[in-house]
Amino acid sequence: MRFSVIMRYVGTVMLIIAAFMAISAFISLMSHDSGFYPLLLSSLLTFVLGGFPLLFVPKADNITNKEGFTIVVGSWILACAVGMFPYLIWGGEFTLINAWFESVSGFTTTGASILKNIEMLPQGLLFWRSATCWIGGAGVVMFALLILPSLGTNKMALSSIELSSLAKDNYRYRTQMVVRILLVVYVGLTLITTLSLKMAGMRWFDAINHAMSACATGGFSTKNASIGAFNSPLIEAILIVAMFLSSIHFGLIYSTFARKANNIFRSEVVRTYVWIILFASVTIAISLYFAGIYTDWLHSFRESIFQVVSIITTTGYATANTNTWTPFAIVTIIILSIICGCAGSTAGGVKVDRILLYAKALIAKLRTQQHPNAIVRVRLDGVIQENRHLEAVTLFITTYFVLILMGTLTSTLFGMDLLSAFSSSVTFIGNVGPGFGEVGSYDNYADIPIILKIQGSILMLMGRLEIFGFIQFISIKAWR
Repeated sequence: MRFSVIMRYVGTVMLIIAAFMAISAFISLMSHDSGFYPLLLSSLLTFVLGGFPLLFVPKADNITNKEGFTIVVGSWILACAVGMFPYLIWGGEFTLINAWFESVSGFTTTGASILKNIEMLPQGLLFWRSATCWIGGAGVVMFALLILPSLGTNKMALSSIELSSLAKDNYRYRTQMVVRILLVVYVGLTLITTLSLKMAGMRWFDAINHAMSACATGGFSTKNASIGAFNSPLIEAILIVAMFLSSIHFGLIYSTFARKANNIFRSEVVRTYVWIILFASVTIAISLYFAGIYTDWLHSFRESIFQVVSIITTTGYATANTNTWTPFAIVTIIILSIICGCAGSTAGGVKVDRILLYAKALIAKLRTQQHPNAIVRVRLDGVIQENRHLEAVTLFITTYFVLILMGTLTSTLFGMDLLSAFSSSVTFIGNVGPGFGEVGSYDNYADIPIILKIQGSILMLMGRLEIFGFIQFISIKAWR
């Protein structure tokens, strides 16, 4: 494995991150706040780290599968490491572990924060927090693939690792076209959301930050009370649409606007996803209304649908303190935190695609037991699924729950109550953000033990890299 070649590609990612740090520094300069020098210095340090390999390491004609995995996972980990620089240099609440946690939370689009007072941060650092979500939403490697048109087969190798097998199903284009579709849809959604939020009454700064965060399904806000600080049904409606679209396969969104047959309205996965959202929103609203938490039916539904969409898309915005909601609502939201959005989007979690495939595989198994000689095929959106795909789905879901249980066990060992321990493990690996109990929608992760912050950051990375990417990276020396 050629480490010099790996560092060259990782260096390209560092240059992109340095550019976003420089933009954040410019915002601080215009705002005359204390974030300018930390961001400028961080940008220069990151630029040097990324620039040296590009200067001294020659281009490689091809990369191996092992090198591809190391480039992708190494880029994520190093991005989180350099993302700490602005926080550490600025100081405040950012100890070493807190800065690492906040950086990982941003790049993995989890949105879990250690900050008790978000509004005291300089505008440049607030923008940097949102930028980490936005970079992580598309995937740090995807940005590099867009600006390296000469990669050829290397681009194909890197994109095949960055995109999960489920995400590739709705792309029927060459690698370079896939990357362009992903980023064009992503940037387009962000711009439209920004303009819509501005027209709904937000300041430009708040509109840009929340648009970046919503389209990345990251959930970082510029306000302590999150979206509840604006108390605007119109802003909430705009964000519901933005979060929902960002949690749908970007290839399907592109196909819909391109008027192709494979679009949102014909997708079995999207239909299932919509029904889950509607069913959860209505039942939670009924639960809240009859429990007397909200005395008005419309208000109850408004709070319900926003939280449902916010959680199932793994964004994690809040307009209410869900710790005060009914047990039915809490359990439903935890289930949504596990299911989450669609493959090929910026959402985390198990994904609706896998849940649907698992359910169909289970039904097929029951039919073959009833009729041993029958040949039962499992189809998803009309495509026959091979047995190896169904086995991979089952293995992923099993491993996912094992990691949640391990995280819960460790959390309770270090003093967390059961609800806080379980919900935080679910939200970490699902890249959701808020849980319940000590880590509810109006709370943060500042006071959890250091060991649990480290565990949380590992679970966030594993969730963003679809578990097996991270495991393969750890065991890469054992490859033959």
